[in-house]
Amino acid sequence: MCFRRVTNHSKTLWLKTAAFIKLRFPAGWQSGLSSPGLFFWPGPGSPKLGWTLVHLWTTSGSTGAGWCLAAWSRMPEMMGTPSSQGLPPPSRSLMPRTLESQITLEKTPSYFVTQDAPRRIFNMSRDTKLIVVVRDPVTRAISDYTQTLSKKPDIPTFEVLTFRNRTQGLVDASWGAIRIGLYALHLQSWLRYFPLAQIHFVSGERLIVDPAGEMGRVQDFLGVRRFLTDKHFYFNKTKGFPCLRKTESSLLPRCLGKSKGRTHVQIDPEVIDQLREFYRPYNIKFYETVGQDFRWE
Repeated sequence: MCFRRVTNHSKTLWLKTAAFIKLRFPAGWQSGLSSPGLFFWPGPGSPKLGWTLVHLWTTSGSTGAGWCLAAWSRMPEMMGTPSSQGLPPPSRSLMPRTLESQITLEKTPSYFVTQDAPRRIFNMSRDTKLIVVVRDPVTRAISDYTQTLSKKPDIPTFEVLTFRNRTQGLVDASWGAIRIGLYALHLQSWLRYFPLAQIHFVSGERLIVDPAGEMGRVQDFLGVRRFLTDKHFYFNKTKGFPCLRKTESSLLPRCLGKSKGRTHVQIDPEVIDQLREFYRPYNIKFYETVGQDFRWE
């Protein structure tokens, strides 16, 4: 994640680059990732937060503060054109500038499963705070498949893609929709560089049923006052997700985009049971590592 703060020009370049890394969401695809960014939509007196998605740390050439500065300075002219210097195509929505009292986040979901992302980010700033949004890996895999199916209707069925050998019950862990849900394995890459104290885990399930409580814990982790209450949210039955009011009395809520809340495809219950057995040891290891039981049964 690469962002620029508005600073006094008398400060050194090193201090400016050191301020670049502040907050990231390295969550897995289809984990409810958009919700935390949406729910930081500021109300009066709340800490302002700007966010974007630019995949700055998923390219082999992305490393170090110097690289980040180069990527930032060239973004306006590049506008989506791959760079000959190994820079990734930047987002058309560039990073917002933030003041010292504000927070900026970058929320590229693939970071969590990108092997070199932890090292690159650590080399940029070891003080980075990480927020990981996770959900039941079986539900996540079905959601992932549902989204892919909406774009590629000719792909094989979920049941076919899930197994290397269905008769023997051998799950294909190399398939991305399955592999991403192996949270315990992916987390080990991050723990080589960042202590658990700098990583906060958000439950995608609790984010739906208790958004104010879950976001309250996020705000505690960031060290900002709790400014979101139950009155800021209402549940959208059509989408199956909560929507956010800018103020408690606002009549114009902000909801997740049209790609969220799709009806999942129907999956053979036996396949779901097999996947739960497959994920169980990984889930238990994940619970033990982070000290939190997400109750994915």
